[in-house]
Amino acid sequence: MERRDALRAVTALTLGTVAGCSPTSGTPSSPAVPAGTPGSARPAGPASPPLPDEVRNGPRDRPQIALTFHGQGDPRIVTALLDELRRGHARVTVLAVGTWLAANHDLGRRVLADGHDLGNHTQHHANIKTMKPPLAYAEIRDCAQEVHAVTGSIGRWFRPSQTRYATPTIKEAARRAGYPTCLSYDVDPLDFTDPGSAAIVSATLAAARPGSIVSLHCGHEGTVAAIAPLLAGLRARGLRPVTATDLFG
Repeated sequence: MERRDALRAVTALTLGTVAGCSPTSGTPSSPAVPAGTPGSARPAGPASPPLPDEVRNGPRDRPQIALTFHGQGDPRIVTALLDELRRGHARVTVLAVGTWLAANHDLGRRVLADGHDLGNHTQHHANIKTMKPPLAYAEIRDCAQEVHAVTGSIGRWFRPSQTRYATPTIKEAARRAGYPTCLSYDVDPLDFTDPGSAAIVSATLAAARPGSIVSLHCGHEGTVAAIAPLLAGLRARGLRPVTATDLFG
């Protein structure tokens, strides 16, 4: 009896230890971040391979497309743009200019509340391609601080100002500021030249394909007018507008 009782005790102790083990072998787990909190991490899932230091398009084998907007302009027009995107049930990525975001925290919060990505498009929207490394870094860092003030994080995405592609100097400055990947694009309808909504829609639909990243601009009335027909045209082609984060998710 005593031998059987001892065996039962050892077995119970062993089972209790195994039941309390964690996959991290005793490493304390990080506290959970509520889903949907501005600036919070996305829910854990399968690890994606790291992205290169610049992306010009997403995966071509999924029917998704990322509409991205250079974020500055008359708050009235930006509000109208966000209203159109909401009506169209589209999720996009807004790369905000820091000085504009500093004066429009309410619109930055609206971007997040509507389910869009909010990223960094330098502090002053000057020609970062011609800047010396310290100034290029300061432009990215200062905008990151403005994004952080709205979201609680610096965001995932950085797009250089006044250049489609990042130079090695820009990429290094972006890495220092916390952005390992620069967000470029492969479709540019030149909406900032105000060619009219029909031209914006036509140029975008002619070039867009699965995985495309489209460069658009807040603050232009022609772009606002183009949103509804553009979304309809994309969906007629089987392309679903998603954030840049979801495009690479």
